[in-house]
Amino acid sequence: MMSNTNMEKATFGAGCFWCIDAVLRKLKGVEKVESGFSGGHIKNPAYREVVQGRTGHAEVAQISFDPKIISYKDILEVFWQVHDPTTLNRQGADVGEHYRSIILTHNSNQENTAKEMKQKLDASGIFDDPIVTEIKPFEAFYPAEEVHQDFYTRNEGMPYCSFVIKPKVDKLKRLFSDKLK
Repeated sequence: MMSNTNMEKATFGAGCFWCIDAVLRKLKGVEKVESGFSGGHIKNPAYREVVQGRTGHAEVAQISFDPKIISYKDILEVFWQVHDPTTLNRQGADVGEHYRSIILTHNSNQENTAKEMKQKLDASGIFDDPIVTEIKPFEAFYPAEEVHQDFYTRNEGMPYCSFVIKPKVDKLKRLFSDKLK
């Protein structure tokens, strides 16, 4: 694949990284998706350490995207819709700090856009409860083990994929069909 120098990075946590990874892979303009960990205080954490809550990291997906094809704002719209940004350290049955809703911004434009959207969504009353999504500057990303990469595509028949991830992918298809590959 040719390297596109106009690519930008974005990093999101929306519960289990398998979920946000599956959703972001389907968007036009997203060239690369990698599941991993970010937002914590330990270098090179292993999955086992993260899920035990010892690292401060969130499970995230980091993407490379072409802003000429899809804007950061469009990606954020998807992010807000495919998880519950009002539950602290939890998404459904997945509980723990590593499942928190988080946006790790790579530049001031991303930070301003994320904070503005969060404020507007909170003011709109779309959600019954206040948005608890953490927005903070990106510092480091640590890729998860290979077994976690593109998990949904490789394991669609597993119960977690059928009951937790597939409804998010279906919602994406329903609400954002114009943004899909």
